[in-house]
Amino acid sequence: MAMVKVLVDIRPSLVALPFHRAFTRPVVEIDGVEWSARWGTTEIPVEAGAHEIAVFFRYKGQRAARLGVGADELTVHDSPGTESRVTARLGARNGSGFKVESA
Repeated sequence: MAMVKVLVDIRPSLVALPFHRAFTRPVVEIDGVEWSARWGTTEIPVEAGAHEIAVFFRYKGQRAARLGVGADELTVHDSPGTESRVTARLGARNGSGFKVESA
């Protein structure tokens, strides 16, 4: 089965952006497999079909924490020249989770 690009746009609130860029790193999990990500857009190859996607962050140096988890279902279509897009927005309050939406 062919791989399709999923573009995941991950952003904290503008107020918290300097803090998160300095001290945290986002992680994308698709069907239980973790992918290191970055603040901004991360490209992840997946097979066409239905997937579970979660986005969270960790403080740099942590390996197991899952902070601010947000999740959604993602359906990827295998059509030539298409890309699936996901947005993940982290709320401004400490303890906020990601709002994850697939387009």
